[in-house]
Amino acid sequence: MLSVIIPAYNEQENVPVAAERVSCLLSENMIDYEMIFVNDGSSDGTWEKICEQSAQNDRVKGICFSRNFGKESAIFAGLRYASGDACVLIDCDMQHPPETIIEMYNIWKNNDVDIVEGKKSSRGKENILYKGFSKLFYGLIKKASGLDMTAASDFKLIDRKAVDALNAMPERLTFFRAMSGWVGFKTEYVYFDVAERTAGESKWSLKSLFKYAVNSISSFTSAPLHAVTLCGVLTLLVALIMAVNTLYNKIVGNSLEGFTTVILLQLITSSIIMISLGIIGFYISKIYEEIKCRPRYIVREFKNIKGEEKK
Repeated sequence: MLSVIIPAYNEQENVPVAAERVSCLLSENMIDYEMIFVNDGSSDGTWEKICEQSAQNDRVKGICFSRNFGKESAIFAGLRYASGDACVLIDCDMQHPPETIIEMYNIWKNNDVDIVEGKKSSRGKENILYKGFSKLFYGLIKKASGLDMTAASDFKLIDRKAVDALNAMPERLTFFRAMSGWVGFKTEYVYFDVAERTAGESKWSLKSLFKYAVNSISSFTSAPLHAVTLCGVLTLLVALIMAVNTLYNKIVGNSLEGFTTVILLQLITSSIIMISLGIIGFYISKIYEEIKCRPRYIVREFKNIKGEEKK
């Protein structure tokens, strides 16, 4: 059986479309399935639409959070309550083409493959600023962790073995796109073109994307902490060069009053110190969040989910 997991946040227009397109596609290809919508604390009628679809089709299931916990939490909630032999993650706005699910399923079923990852052959209609931000973000991730995620997406099929490995990870601050690659397993790739949204507008603003990027980098790599050390080394080298220059001028009698130099050095070193303290403080805050061991999400209500007592 295939579990199709669909995170949804303020997607009341897209829920019926997604349910119909995915269910028709899988039924036509004679694939046994369940469809799990995860309502991530939507403020519109998303949960009501999910309940309507669940009433019409008992294969459609729903999980409703008590508030907005974020897409990462919605993904892991879907993985936790999925009962399929494999799981597919797909966006509710249908920018991930559902037809690609069939290709993923056939590769998984007919080959010794554990993960079938969708890669973007084109990113669709995106503004230049968004594309530039994405390129910078994935470049940092690649240098920091060694994972090439340039064309990666959350759109992927994962075998039960890999799903169980992801569910066993205890951390609260998650980055699914990187974690699904970190667990290993044999992986194949399929390419797709990002489609236009069926309805509504993207919920990602530049501010939310920046916050997501910072949290993702900090949750998956400690590279920024190493950057603090690098800044310290560079500052030391500059200080040594200026010290040698000052001593030389003193010896040859060309020493001048160095008020400007002193001020510049103080500004540079104090800036680096403050930035370094900020980076260290940010990681300490993440440690603080982890050691509290609060749940990734809180479920308010289920629809058609068996074994609701699962944790």
